[in-house]
Amino acid sequence: MDIGMVGLGRMGLNMTLRLLRGGHRVVAFDLRADAVRSAAAAGAVGARSLDDLVAGLSAPRAVWVMVPAGEITGRTIDELAARLAAGDTLVDGGNSYYRDTVRRAAALRERRLSLVDAGTSGGIWGLAEGYSLMIGGDEPAVARLRPVFETLAPAAERGWGRVGPSGAGHFTKMVHNGIEYGLMQAYAEGFTLLERKVEFNLDLAQVAEIWRHGSVVRSWLLDLAAAALAENPNLEGIAPYVPDSGEGRWTVQEAVDLGCALPVITLALQNRFRSRDQNPFGDRLLAALRNRFGGHAVKAAK
Repeated sequence: MDIGMVGLGRMGLNMTLRLLRGGHRVVAFDLRADAVRSAAAAGAVGARSLDDLVAGLSAPRAVWVMVPAGEITGRTIDELAARLAAGDTLVDGGNSYYRDTVRRAAALRERRLSLVDAGTSGGIWGLAEGYSLMIGGDEPAVARLRPVFETLAPAAERGWGRVGPSGAGHFTKMVHNGIEYGLMQAYAEGFTLLERKVEFNLDLAQVAEIWRHGSVVRSWLLDLAAAALAENPNLEGIAPYVPDSGEGRWTVQEAVDLGCALPVITLALQNRFRSRDQNPFGDRLLAALRNRFGGHAVKAAK
């Protein structure tokens, strides 16, 4: 089947390439003309505008939106909706907040358009390994796009599925990313302790490689950690600054709303905040308090 792809960042372009390899016809558009040229060179039909993209698709149309979450997603969906017709489907494959997705789906349903939310995991490895797809939306719309999902997934019957109505896909992906925060933090803390035990002179890359085989803590994240440590054992040139994409925050906020205890994910998120504070005010206040009540020495700032 043919499908439109809007947003040709690294992931959007890789998804386009995987669809093309699977025999699909892809009409591709991006605000960057060079990105469109790259997609066209790989076999996609390059579109010069959203009008051009919509005109290049056969009805009922399906357009996959792969742009950053937030205002740009909403604006892109609105602009496409104005150009599409009843029976067409929009797929939001980005990391949109699920409440926004529920609201957008309801608005589009009034125009007889379907919104399918496809929480997508796989990162830069998805082109070769396939993408994990957590899909929300009306069953007929999801069923019609089954050939697309089967092509993007690791296998036709593995790594993807409809998890519920509109919003469920992005909600599931949100929790997925929250779990990712916790797993990454656990590995980071464990390897920190190994590194700190200097008298054993442990080879962290070797330990990671041992754990990759047969251990109960083996995982793809551990595979990536082993590769990173083998390439750069002391992680030289990497600042201890860890951003967050927003989904960890949404996961913690949802837990508060539902009264659901998520201590590991919450602390992993808080640690990311801490990594970005180069001169923590709270720690300076702690030092000042110890000095005030106990006369403990204060270390001068550099």
